[in-house]
Amino acid sequence: MEKEIKNLREQFKKRLASLETRPELQKIENEYIGRKGLIAQMLKRMSLLSAAEKPKVGQLLNKLKTDLQDALAEKKKELAKGISGEQGYIDITLPGQNFSRGTMHPVELILKETKNIFLGMGFSIVDGPEIELDYYNFEALNIPKDHPARDVQDSFYITPDILLRTQTSPMQVRTMENQSPPVRIVSAGKCFRRDSIDNTHTPMFHQIEGLAVDVDLSLSDLKGVITEFCKQIFGKDRIIRFRPGYFPFVEPGAEVDVSCGLCQGKGCSSCGYSGWLEIMGAGMVHPHVLEMVGYDTEKYTGFAFGMGAERIAMLKYDINDIRLFFENDIRFLTQFK
Repeated sequence: MEKEIKNLREQFKKRLASLETRPELQKIENEYIGRKGLIAQMLKRMSLLSAAEKPKVGQLLNKLKTDLQDALAEKKKELAKGISGEQGYIDITLPGQNFSRGTMHPVELILKETKNIFLGMGFSIVDGPEIELDYYNFEALNIPKDHPARDVQDSFYITPDILLRTQTSPMQVRTMENQSPPVRIVSAGKCFRRDSIDNTHTPMFHQIEGLAVDVDLSLSDLKGVITEFCKQIFGKDRIIRFRPGYFPFVEPGAEVDVSCGLCQGKGCSSCGYSGWLEIMGAGMVHPHVLEMVGYDTEKYTGFAFGMGAERIAMLKYDINDIRLFFENDIRFLTQFK
């Protein structure tokens, strides 16, 4: 039996030297020193030995088992360091690694929350092309080629008749062309204007626009929808103000302000000491726009509104520079959870 023990030791050394993965190591460990392994089987056979042989063989088997355990432990360390094979192995007994939790971008948070608010009020969400025809971007919205309103929206033209959209309003026209009233939609997405970059302007921004067309819609319906939206996104304690404003595609038009959240409407540097912050433009859809899509202006009226998602985010989260949204500073982005 002594010779058998010697052969078993040599066999184990050769197999241990050739293995490269943790599963192979585990297999050898079970085969040699497991509860039903080769050493355990040899220990059971000791009852067949003479009284003189038992102490010596028992000592050799115990020494063999200890040496094999030490060799296996050393091999485990080598595999953990990846030095006995290109792939190495994953030690599932090691403590796990902590991964930082990602956060949604503040503009995406505003887009998501805005859509949910208007969905709750019965509006549908529509989407459209960012490369738009001049007709849908301007002309169908009561802004002909010689209209001065184009100057403040001067954009990136691909051809004289194709440009990067300056607003998401074209989806209002596209929807009305393919749908009879009633219409209740919200369109949100990227827009482009040839603006100089400063703390409130960027050449690319996200705009949210809404449209409702039905029988007997009035300015009071518009005020009710906008007031409900503002109170849901800014808080029920905020006061909403409507004041006259001009937009070519609405008549009458209005600028919408919300009371400053920092000073509670008393006036501070953030609101220019006026107590108010402008958030959007709105108004009743101009009859010319409805006529362009074939709607009966004697029967149908509508209202529309538009706002910048970055502007809403700046007011909601008290952010003073729009450029922070595009700098990808992790310290800034991780605040929005």
